Amino acid sequence: ITLVKALLKRGANACTAQATGHFFRRSSQNLLYFGEHVLSFAACVGNEEIVQLLIESGADIRARDYLGNTVLHILVLQPNKTFACHMYSLILSYDRNKEGPGSLELIPNNEGLTPFKLAGVEGNTVMFQYLMQKRKHNLWSFGPLTTVLYDLTEIDSWAEDQSFLELIVSTKKREARQILDLTPVKELVSLKWNMYGRPYFCFLALFYILYMVCFTMCCVYRPLKPRTSNKTSSRDNTIYVQKMLQESYMTYEDELRLVGELITVIGAVVILVLEIPDILRVGAAKYFGQTILGGPFHIIVITYACMILVTMVMRLTSTTGEVVPMSFALVLGWCNVMYFARGFQMLGPFTIMIQKMIFGDLMRFCWLMAVVILGFASAFYIIFQTENPENLGQFYNYPMSLFTTFELFLTIIDGPANYDVDLPFMYSVVYFAFAIIATLLMLNLLIAMMGDTHWRVAHERDELWRAQVVATTVMLERKLPRCLWPRSGICGREYGLGDRWYLRSVLF
Repeated sequence: ITLVKALLKRGANACTAQATGHFFRRSSQNLLYFGEHVLSFAACVGNEEIVQLLIESGADIRARDYLGNTVLHILVLQPNKTFACHMYSLILSYDRNKEGPGSLELIPNNEGLTPFKLAGVEGNTVMFQYLMQKRKHNLWSFGPLTTVLYDLTEIDSWAEDQSFLELIVSTKKREARQILDLTPVKELVSLKWNMYGRPYFCFLALFYILYMVCFTMCCVYRPLKPRTSNKTSSRDNTIYVQKMLQESYMTYEDELRLVGELITVIGAVVILVLEIPDILRVGAAKYFGQTILGGPFHIIVITYACMILVTMVMRLTSTTGEVVPMSFALVLGWCNVMYFARGFQMLGPFTIMIQKMIFGDLMRFCWLMAVVILGFASAFYIIFQTENPENLGQFYNYPMSLFTTFELFLTIIDGPANYDVDLPFMYSVVYFAFAIIATLLMLNLLIAMMGDTHWRVAHERDELWRAQVVATTVMLERKLPRCLWPRSGICGREYGLGDRWYLRSVLF
C-alpha cells in the first residue's frame, strides 16, 4: 500500500493505463488471469485497501480488457471463490448506478455475457448462490418457514435473447449443470416444464408421429405402373416403374394421396423455417455439436426436410429415381422419433447414449471398418475375377463385392462360397484372415467402446435428463406463440418492487 501511494503521488496513471501482451490474456498457457488493469489485478489478489485507494484515485471500475470483461467478470473466473465474492461486493458498492439499467453488473462482455451469466457458464456455484442471495427478498417468516421472492432477471428465458438456461446446458463444463439443482433455477424449470413444457411436447410428439404416418402412406402408395420395356439382363427383376407427372394424379385415390403429399411438403418447409433461424443465431458448430441440445437430431430432421424437397422436385420434373431420396427421408424421419424420448425420464438418458454411440463410437469405428472392407473386398473381387459369375454371383462386380464383404463383416451371412465347384486357393487364405480380423477383433472392439460409453452415461443419467428437459423447455418457449406460453413468476409491482419478475419460494 505504501508503494502504491508513492506511485500515485508521483503521477502514476490509475485511470486509463492498460497492460498489453499475451501474459495478461486468458489462455490455457497462462495459469492466472487478472485482466489488463491495475484495479482488476488488485481485486484478484484480494488487496482490499489498494482497491479502495485506486478507486478513490480515479480508477475506472467499468474498464474492460480485450475480451470485454470488467473487473466483475474477472472475479467470477478466479479459483478462490470466497474472497472473490467479498471483493465483488466491495467494488459494486462504488457503482453509482446500482439499480439502473447502466449498472456495472449488467455490462456484457464480447460474448454477450454479464457476470451473472458468466458464473453460470463457468459452473461457479459459489458465486451464483452469492449473487442469488443478493437478489432475493424475504416476504415473511413464520417459525422455520420463510417465503422468499427470487429475482428472475437474466434467469428467465422468456424475455432474454441469450437465455441463461440455454447457456448452462450448452456449455461443455459439467459443473455448470449443477446449477440446475440450485434454487431458484430448479423451481423455475419445474414450473415451466410441468405447466406448459410436458403437455406441449407430448402433443408435438403425437403430431409428428401422425405426420410421419401420412408421409409413409404416400410412399407406400406412390404412383407406379407396369413395366413395358424388355429386360436387358437375366438379372433384371424390375416389373414396375415410376409414372410420369401427367399420369400420377388422375384418379380419386391419386387426389387423396396428393393431399398427403402436400401435407408432407408443407411440414418439410416448416421444419426448415424453424431450424434455419436457430442455426444462424447460435452458430452451426454449437447448434449441431451439442448433444444435450439435440445436435445430431437437428442434422437428421434438416436432412429429412431436404430429401422431401428433392423428392418433390424429381416428381414435378418426372425424373426417375425418386426412390433414393424417398428412402432416405423415410429412414431419417422415423429415426427422428427418438428425439421425443427426451420428454420421458425413463427414455431420455438413452437418447443421449444412442447419440454418443452413433456419433462418437460408431463414427470412429466406421473409419476402421471402411479400411478393412475396402481391402478385403478388393482382394475377393480380384480372386473371383477369372471365375464364372453364374456360380459365384456374390462377387460378380466390384460394388457387389463391397456389399457382400460388408455383410460378412457384420456376420449377416455366412461365407458366400459355392463348394460344388473348385475354389481358388487364395480365397481360403484371405477369408481366414478376414474372419479373424472382422469377427474376433473389430466387432469385439465396437462392443467394448459402446460398453464404456454406456458406463460413462449411466453415471450422469439423471443430470443429463434434467439438462435435456431444460433445453426442450427453452426450445418450446422460443418456438410457441406468447399467447400459448405466459410468463412464469410474479410481477414485482404487486409488492412494490418495480417491473421485474420474481419467483416465490418457501424455504425451511
